Amino acid sequence: MAAIQQGLSTSISSSTSTFLGQNKLPFRNQNVSMPSKTGCIVRCVATPSTETSYKTKVSRNENLAKLQAGYLFPEIARRRSAHMLKHPDAQIISLGIGDTTEPIPEFITSSMAKRAHELSTLKGYSGYGAEQGEKQLRASIASTYYANVGIEEDEIFVSDGAKSDISRLQVLFGSNVTMAVQDPSYPAYVDSSVIMGQTGQFQKNVEKYGNIAYMRCTPENGFFPDLSTVPRTDIIFFCSPNNPTGSAASREQLTKLVQFAKDNGSILIYDSAYAMYICDDSPKSIFEIPGAKEVAIEVSSFSKYAGFTGVRLGWTAIPKALLYSDGFPVAKDFNRIVCTSFNGASNIAQAGGLACLSPDGFKAMMDVVGYYKENTKIITETFKSLGYNVYGGKNAPYVWVHFPGRSSWEVFSEILEKTHVVTTPGSGFGPGGEGFVRVSAFGHRENVVEACRRFQELYK
Repeated sequence: MAAIQQGLSTSISSSTSTFLGQNKLPFRNQNVSMPSKTGCIVRCVATPSTETSYKTKVSRNENLAKLQAGYLFPEIARRRSAHMLKHPDAQIISLGIGDTTEPIPEFITSSMAKRAHELSTLKGYSGYGAEQGEKQLRASIASTYYANVGIEEDEIFVSDGAKSDISRLQVLFGSNVTMAVQDPSYPAYVDSSVIMGQTGQFQKNVEKYGNIAYMRCTPENGFFPDLSTVPRTDIIFFCSPNNPTGSAASREQLTKLVQFAKDNGSILIYDSAYAMYICDDSPKSIFEIPGAKEVAIEVSSFSKYAGFTGVRLGWTAIPKALLYSDGFPVAKDFNRIVCTSFNGASNIAQAGGLACLSPDGFKAMMDVVGYYKENTKIITETFKSLGYNVYGGKNAPYVWVHFPGRSSWEVFSEILEKTHVVTTPGSGFGPGGEGFVRVSAFGHRENVVEACRRFQELYK
């Protein structure tokens, strides 16, 4: 014990001296001394691992056992890593996962750096903030994105991203609800539903989970489901512009969707994470549709606009008018979920979000969006020139390419093996994606151009 105390005293004294000397933090009493003696070195020695048959008495969550293989994008990363081991000298280009590649505009990072520096001062330091988000940021989101539709700042919940909020919303509604989802769609909707226990087992013959209504979206129906064939469900997940198809729903289509939700007494969870890519008159928010406040929740994110995929910042809008069957406000329950499971988004990230919504920041975000849209145009024109039917791209950073009669994973593997380019197999987004491949526009321009050259060489 004496040896341990001596070793710790020396270590703490040394590190504290270095810390105080380099940073000069304004501690009120810096004359703190620790006893220092020449002590022995203490080493932690691990017990050699041995095979054991010991098991706890805790049962595995049976819902997790329903999930098929791994989540889509880690599986793609695994296959990419295996390909790199096989071809160590290949120049791999990733146009698969929708991860942004261009630097965050300096105007935005400067605001984040300023906020970070302020945390090192007594005047500027802050600890826990409001779980719902800082008031100024909530007000700015409301005025920037919802000024003409009547969503107010106290109906905005700032978060660490739309994906996180999707899971919080699943917790909000619990396991006894039914759900419908676009097919194909972002895998997080279905997987979180499975984990919550809302679904039956996976049915391999149709590549679907039981108790989920898959709303098929195809080129033939304009990537908008035939609602007359969709059964009544409690929850409807809908993303526009859609990931992965890149299709944006029209005002007429969304009006039908809102009315469908009203007729069935359903709640619509509307994912608008790509709304800033819309360049035609398609609605950017579900709340542009009359009556949507009574049936809809909207989730969104700064990830694909400002390059915040690593910074993590998003929001969810829940109108006061959205009520459960007993008249209780949905927003009040969501607030309880947030306060229980979340301490609020990073104050540094929120400073970045506030900068994004300033005039200079918003222009910088639009410049980033424009850059990726140019990439989309290059990819779209490449596959069209090769004779493929191509969808999306106009209002989203994704190009949806049809390879009729072929397996999506087969095409994915062919492209990876012969061009060293990573894409995403359409079937990973649901059975409706079979025969398609999603190509992401998130990439450096020179990589996108080179990838398209390789596509032309492969499929000429």
